[in-house]
Amino acid sequence: MRSTDSAPLVSVVIPNWNGAHHIPTCLDSLAAQTYEPIEVIVADNGSTDGSLGLIAGEYPEVLALDLGENRGFTGACNAGIRTSRGQIVVLLNNDTEADKHWLQEVVAAFDRHPKAGIVASKMLLFDRRDVFHTAGDTYRRDGVPGNRGVWEHDGGQYEREEEVFGANGGSAAYRRTMLNQVGLLDDDFFYSCEDVDMAWRAQLAGWRCVYVPTAIVYHKLSATGGGATASFHDGRNTLYVLAKDYPCDLWRSNWWSILRAQLEISTAALRSWRGEAARARLRGQVAGLVGMPRMLRKRRAVERTRSVDLEYLERILTVVD
Repeated sequence: MRSTDSAPLVSVVIPNWNGAHHIPTCLDSLAAQTYEPIEVIVADNGSTDGSLGLIAGEYPEVLALDLGENRGFTGACNAGIRTSRGQIVVLLNNDTEADKHWLQEVVAAFDRHPKAGIVASKMLLFDRRDVFHTAGDTYRRDGVPGNRGVWEHDGGQYEREEEVFGANGGSAAYRRTMLNQVGLLDDDFFYSCEDVDMAWRAQLAGWRCVYVPTAIVYHKLSATGGGATASFHDGRNTLYVLAKDYPCDLWRSNWWSILRAQLEISTAALRSWRGEAARARLRGQVAGLVGMPRMLRKRRAVERTRSVDLEYLERILTVVD
């Protein structure tokens, strides 16, 4: 079923760095979408593997932005968002394949939920399509973000359309009017937890995030990331979120559990000191502490947009067992 002439333009922004071996599967799945109109933008972080030539030769309808350098996930996505024209902007990892009805279901969800600024897709593993990557993202009261349902077998447990904390940046859909209010991704994050930061800013400003189980994306998990690089940014950016976004009234009631969670992470990394990823996590935590003054300055702008009360925030956060 094709959309009507009045259907909103959807812009799909794909950050890419040396992903030529992934791009065809991703772009072919977008070409097969049952929804239109769509514009597809690939923001390329200085690839040296022929990605841009591949797109120019095989996918001339795709707009490729040659950034000439690695600006990270945030920089590439922000460049694509600034170039895009759609009323709905969707971020999509290059190592994904979208179900043909994906965007149709995303747009329909925005129509059903006028207060939703974010739509979270059902992300399944590319090579094990009955196993979850995420069914919408969570944020625990102790300051630890997570993917709901990660590694679980899909047995129908996440088939209800419902509000969740946030959407994984690998397939997050944003309403343009929300982005105009809360801003784009924070380039200081570079990679990892930028979607958590966005979810916090949206939630505090009164926008909702809706998980849509019929909007399906298959993801080659960690195909273009992971390892020590991911561990460093996870360690640093988790602290960035706590300094920038986590509200003071929640801090007062959860400070001890937040501290305990970080100490547990540090302790686990120290026990695995011989591992490169563990050492990177500790370096990330140190970098997060060093960068906290900058995040605290940004915190003032986030606090000015807050329009929700403590009761609502406590309801959307996951209680730690």
